[in-house]
Amino acid sequence: MNKPNNVINEPFGLASQDIDFFRENGFVKLAKVLPAEVLQFYGEEITAKVMQLNTMHLPMKERTTYKKAFLQIANIWKQSEIAKEFVFGTRLARIAAELMGTTGVRLYHDQALYKEPTGGATPWHVDQFYWPLASEKCVTAWIPLQDTPLEMGPLAFAAKSQNYPVGRDLPISDESETKLKISLKEGNFEHWQQPFNLGDVSFHYGWTFHHAGGNSTEQMRKVMTVIYMDEHMRLQNPANKNQQIDWDVRCPGAKIGEIIDTELNPVLYSKTV
Repeated sequence: MNKPNNVINEPFGLASQDIDFFRENGFVKLAKVLPAEVLQFYGEEITAKVMQLNTMHLPMKERTTYKKAFLQIANIWKQSEIAKEFVFGTRLARIAAELMGTTGVRLYHDQALYKEPTGGATPWHVDQFYWPLASEKCVTAWIPLQDTPLEMGPLAFAAKSQNYPVGRDLPISDESETKLKISLKEGNFEHWQQPFNLGDVSFHYGWTFHHAGGNSTEQMRKVMTVIYMDEHMRLQNPANKNQQIDWDVRCPGAKIGEIIDTELNPVLYSKTV
């Protein structure tokens, strides 16, 4: 496929009501952020790398709940110049900074999440349980690489849950799904779930509770994510073993209490430059 006229480094017209919605609800879905031909071009390369780098080959019935949910490949930008071009694009990075109200953002990491046909549901969770980050100023861009109807398992959110403390200490598991279903219902959080059209991109805080349904279609649900953090984000003392692993793998060499400025965590957008 020939490279399309590229907009990944051009500004996006983010509306003030979208910023307000994000800060109130902890997430926002934006329409027509990237053209279909752009996502198809980069999606071909990302998919090729996912298939090349994937090491999960167990039958679905033999996998854990976590591994039934998706094939998960991180930091694809290190494996492909084309993928790097996409991940380092300033359009999405600038949106992330504007939504959070920061002067700029660094890359925490990228991550492909491919939910196979018959792939299981992704249980309720918060991402920042896994991240040794010292503030709430981090956000995930969830970028489907195809139309994603409800039966394919699009991302869904508990609106306004980004400040809810109950269940933040739970890793993804059957147990967390059971407990969080109860606690989020008790907290009266609105369950937001919609299909995504190709070109739609959602952004959510690291502390926003979210989940995704299973994929009951015969098509792979292909999603690329980019996790951004405040360009001044500091490393906190890991609160659990998962955060220790992320420190070692996602930001090696960073020091507790200092800005996470490593080779793997470059500034992707800054309005001060």
